[in-house]
Order: sequence, then structure tokens, then C-alpha cells
Amino acid sequence: MLNPFNKKYTESELELFDFLSSVRYFEGLSHSEMERFLPAIHYRKYVRDEVVFFSNDPSGAIYIVKHGQVKLTIDIKDDFETIITLEEFGCFGENALLEDKKRLYTAIIASEEVELMVFPSYAIHEIFANSPQIKSKMITALAEYYNDNNLRMFKSYKSSFGFFNLSQMFE
Repeated sequence: MLNPFNKKYTESELELFDFLSSVRYFEGLSHSEMERFLPAIHYRKYVRDEVVFFSNDPSGAIYIVKHGQVKLTIDIKDDFETIITLEEFGCFGENALLEDKKRLYTAIIASEEVELMVFPSYAIHEIFANSPQIKSKMITALAEYYNDNNLRMFKSYKSSFGFFNLSQMFE
């Protein structure tokens, strides 16, 4: 039986919730939990080779690719090595879910044009302060992401026959 007191969402809100449900950090949230982020969302457009942020910048926002491609790179000497190229639904800047962190990589626009959804970290942390359940779900998703990355790194290390010193990761 339908509850007549349930909040009714507009078609555009439902489309946005469907989109966010495809993103790791938001997929476990209910519509009413996702709704808390709506006032915080900003949309930004970028063009090819524009830098969204540099490694070691303060982590001021989390980003979701709405259209286009973004390269995540690490700095090696005077060059950038691409870690991954993200497309629609790709999320980056995830350590903005944690307080007072620095960027681990540089994000550079790879396609002619990109539209990004931007969630400022101050708004995220305000939501977290008022909703421990949302914080728990999103931080759990972040921990799962970092665990998956560790598994991939260990697999890569094993297949490269110990090309680098893995113990440096734990110093």
C-alpha cells in the first residue's frame, strides 16, 4: 500500500537519483538521503587539457563525470602518467569525503568538453554531521573502493615480479 505522506519527487529529481545510483559513493543511499545533496550540487564545464585540480591541492570537492572524459594522472618527474580515464558516471576526488586531505593525483580534461557535477566537501561534511547514516554508507563505499584498489595493486605487484618495493607503501 502506498503511503500518501511519502515525498513526491519531480521527474528531473528522479533522473538525477537514477544517475547518482550508478556512482559508487551514492549507490547505497535512498532517494531521501540523496535529496540532502541537491542544494550542494554545482555543474561545471571544462575544455580539453584544462586541469580540474593538481596533486597535493586541498581536497575541496568530489566530482562526477556527467559527459566527457577526465584523465587521472600521477606526476613522475616532469611528466604526467595516466592512471585511468573516466567517462560518464566516473567519480573522482573521492578523498574529499575525508576531512583535511590533499589530492593524490592530478585530474585533466581528456575530451573536447566535459560537464562535471561538483559536490563541495564543506557541504558533504555538513550532511555527514547531521546524518551519521549517510556518512556511514558513503565512508563504507570509500573503504570498499580503497580495498579494491589495494587488491589490484597487490595483483599488479605479483605479476610484475616485485618491480618496486611494496614495503614503501606501509611506511
